Amino acid sequence: MPYRPRIPSPDRRTVLRGSLAASAAFTLPAVGAAAPAFARSGRPDAAWGVQVGDVTASSALVWVRSDRPARMVVETSATESFRRPRRWHGPLLGPGTDFTGTTPLYGLPPGEQVHYRVTLAAPDDPRRTGEPVYGTFRTAPARRRDGVRFLWSGDIAGQGWGINPDIGGYRVYDEMRRLDPDFFLCSGDNIYADGVIEPRVPLPDGRVWHNITTDEKAKVAETLAEYRGNFRYNLLDENLRAFNAQVPSIIQWDDHEVRNNWYPGQILDDDRYTEKNVDVLAARSTRAFREYFPVSTLHQQSGTDRVHRVVRHGPLLDVFVLDMRSFRNANSPGRQPDDTTGILGSAQLAWLERELSRSRAVWKVIAADMPLGLVVADGTTDYEAVAQGDPGAPLGRELQIAELLRYIKHHRITGTVWLTADVHYTSAQHYAPERAAFKDFAPFWEFVTGPLAAGQFPSNPLDSTFGPDQVFVQAPDRANLSPMETPPLFGEVDIDGNSGELTVRLRAQGGAVLFSKVLQPGRVGQ
Repeated sequence: MPYRPRIPSPDRRTVLRGSLAASAAFTLPAVGAAAPAFARSGRPDAAWGVQVGDVTASSALVWVRSDRPARMVVETSATESFRRPRRWHGPLLGPGTDFTGTTPLYGLPPGEQVHYRVTLAAPDDPRRTGEPVYGTFRTAPARRRDGVRFLWSGDIAGQGWGINPDIGGYRVYDEMRRLDPDFFLCSGDNIYADGVIEPRVPLPDGRVWHNITTDEKAKVAETLAEYRGNFRYNLLDENLRAFNAQVPSIIQWDDHEVRNNWYPGQILDDDRYTEKNVDVLAARSTRAFREYFPVSTLHQQSGTDRVHRVVRHGPLLDVFVLDMRSFRNANSPGRQPDDTTGILGSAQLAWLERELSRSRAVWKVIAADMPLGLVVADGTTDYEAVAQGDPGAPLGRELQIAELLRYIKHHRITGTVWLTADVHYTSAQHYAPERAAFKDFAPFWEFVTGPLAAGQFPSNPLDSTFGPDQVFVQAPDRANLSPMETPPLFGEVDIDGNSGELTVRLRAQGGAVLFSKVLQPGRVGQ
């Protein structure tokens, strides 16, 4: 399948010039607790790197963090020389946002490589600036024939497996960067706020896993400062910072951004927490999440305050980013015969149906932070995701998904593909009504991948309510295998601009393609 021409990753001088300059002052072995040491006295420094989020054909959102109060200035150019840059004046960064900020870019050319640099200036003297940090990204294409290619995964620094300098840190990000995708979709669990990172962890084979640690990762996160420190932790890895400087992201969240298996209104029975009200913890995490990721619907100029959104990536692709966490009802046995709240909430479900109907994209990727047909337990009696192990007619949260699937069928919405992570192994499920207890829907595929940097776990049982056939699965036979014992996992989606075919590849670090499936445009059943 032909790809359009791309700039080879090793020659991206602007990216390397910026990211490696930051790494020189901010390398893994020298990292302390909260922030690096900066050499240029009196000048702001952006050693935490840059990020770009929610890129469309004409817009993007650029992120940076300073070490002190500073004014954010972004310059964009069609070339690495920045001969005729366009300047964007961003916000004043201060302690109210943990010295982070985002600047929206508008009126960008579609389907083009955009080079940018972020400069931080002292608030009282705009001539006193730090070293610029460089990045690059591609805007979404305006023409169908250009095609789209992206990666997805999730689950970072979980189960005590953090940044290990012995193995080069998060090397999977370097491998993904070299694949040069148009963007990266993170399907949630960007952090593990409830996961402690110990300096050393013994492995079953006698080896020792060594972690870089910080004060905020020495306990579960409860305060705003601790949540901020959790989001900063992954940015200590130079592979991730170089990845962020080259590959834009679409970010969603799941439970571990707050704590394991949380739901609104929950009161904790957990001795590790002094704050027992999950709504209080979620509010603090939401603020830190907004500060540390460039999410268009959380930007101050967006007029909204939500994670769920549609990111339109040209004629071939719309990405529907779900929030299956903020509006759900309480985890339960999931056997109730009437459930209007479900896992999305009624308002988000109505939004999703409306936006799917409006979409004119060939492919409609539904980015779910939890799988549909895999049974994910919460304790001995309750369930965390949609499925609850009852193979019969929809009950509990399944009722809401049944309504959505029925809507997709009756409104003849084609090209829906579900992508997720969460369960810490990789699999592919095909859902079809002839195998299902609920039959009023059109067949579709769900692909699962991850983790990027967390423990891997055995596979979950299937719930046959929606007729899943698991055509591929790779999972370990014991729980919590470290990234030294089994390679990190991610997925790749390639949409050909000529044929419109969508190819999904489930991949492992090291270059292996574990499974591949080609889907045809405009069809159901596949």
